[in-house]
Amino acid sequence: MSDAHSSPGAENPAPYADTPRDGSSQGAAIATVVVLCFGGLIASLMQTLVIPIQPELPELLGTSRSNASWVITATLLAAAVAMPIAGRLGDMFGKRRVMLASAVLLVIGSIVCALSTSVIPMIAGRAIQGLAMGFIPVGISLMREVTPPKITSMAIAAMSATLGVGGAIGLPLSAWIAQSWNWHGLFWISAILSAVVVALVVVVVPNVSDAVGGRLDIGGAIGLAIGLCAALIAVSKGNDWGWSDGKTLGLLIAGVAVLVAWGFFELRTTDPLVDLRTTARPAVLLTNIAAIAIGFGMMAQSIVIPMLLEMPKETGVGLGQSLLHAGLWMAPGGLMMLVFAPVSGTLMNKIGAKYTLAIGATVLGTGYLIAMFLMNSPWQLMLASIIAASGVGIGYAAMPTLIMGAVPMTEAGAAVGLNGLMRSIGTTVSSAVMAVLLTTSTISMAGNDIPTHSTFKLCFLVGALAAYVGAAITLLIPKRGPQPVPTGVVAGGESRSPAASH
Repeated sequence: MSDAHSSPGAENPAPYADTPRDGSSQGAAIATVVVLCFGGLIASLMQTLVIPIQPELPELLGTSRSNASWVITATLLAAAVAMPIAGRLGDMFGKRRVMLASAVLLVIGSIVCALSTSVIPMIAGRAIQGLAMGFIPVGISLMREVTPPKITSMAIAAMSATLGVGGAIGLPLSAWIAQSWNWHGLFWISAILSAVVVALVVVVVPNVSDAVGGRLDIGGAIGLAIGLCAALIAVSKGNDWGWSDGKTLGLLIAGVAVLVAWGFFELRTTDPLVDLRTTARPAVLLTNIAAIAIGFGMMAQSIVIPMLLEMPKETGVGLGQSLLHAGLWMAPGGLMMLVFAPVSGTLMNKIGAKYTLAIGATVLGTGYLIAMFLMNSPWQLMLASIIAASGVGIGYAAMPTLIMGAVPMTEAGAAVGLNGLMRSIGTTVSSAVMAVLLTTSTISMAGNDIPTHSTFKLCFLVGALAAYVGAAITLLIPKRGPQPVPTGVVAGGESRSPAASH
């Protein structure tokens, strides 16, 4: 029997049943998908929740601008660390348990932030919120166990899209809430939505017997957290501190050194947090490298287009939009990711995840090229954003599908989590690169350095090149043929012969 439906994520599945693999009804499966997507949407919304109040944070929290920036950085760092660890925990102890724990963390983090009046508890609460991002990779890896094979690709596509949709709708939504109520209202509403997610997971998501046991690699988790945090802090703060500053170079070198040591440690551990031998398989390795490039490309529009929209018209470059209006102009692009999720699922069923990812990356890059010539009005930037976001919507779903098709089922959660981490690395590097590019050519106005028109074009060009590089890497991913399923191992952890799985 091939692994098209008996092991995680075949590249081009051919349905053989109308019922989910856990035996529940198709209606229950669809309800589960809706709950998982809603949970992913709320978790990803945390990434942009405080952006509308970012300029006011130093005054609101009684701290410096540099310290206040950690309110955003802490969430990004915690999310990057949480995704591979949550994925591994999901494999070990059951994905539903880990998703429930992630949702509870989101409630706790939101309440801590809602009660905060100073910077330290706010950073702590935001870090706890970031840890909840583990909900998304675990939920994606659960999709194959709770959906009928014929809708699995669609379900994975929909949940993958929440990574972009949450961030896109979060900007105008949080701007409206912050303008209409006290800023603490952002977090009280977040806490309420998170509590709804907890309740829905308890009531709707089935308790699939997918735990494979094992022990958590504590040393590996600590090493990964230290190495990632050091390296990502250096990259995210390099533009503020200076790229030649001792803190930047020291953290970057230390982070890389710790990650190298972590890699050697993982190779010698019998039950590693991340199985690097599996990760080194060409299909997994190339997909993760492509994820970095495409994550880089996706983040470029999230930085450059809002800046263009919000800069004053007097600069001769900006379009003079308020934060709320800029968010509303960007929102259709985010929603387009959700619209194109079914397109991605259909493409994966027809031509496979590999070519679907390549198409998505190509559309993303094309959106940036179009943006180079459509920079003169908000509607033009909205059109370019919609095209680029459509590419993200098509491609993002294909990455976890490719990953799950190349790893053992018992490692699906950890592998998808690591892929999510690769995308986070791409977005973090993109933020740093865009910040540098925007200073390469400026004009002085009212004592401020304003990026020129050509500088924004350069940013769009770099974003396009990153997306096209991602597409080229994707085409190098080897096609994986059917492989046998080990006797006695199935998704739910039961003992069953391969023949019985039909």
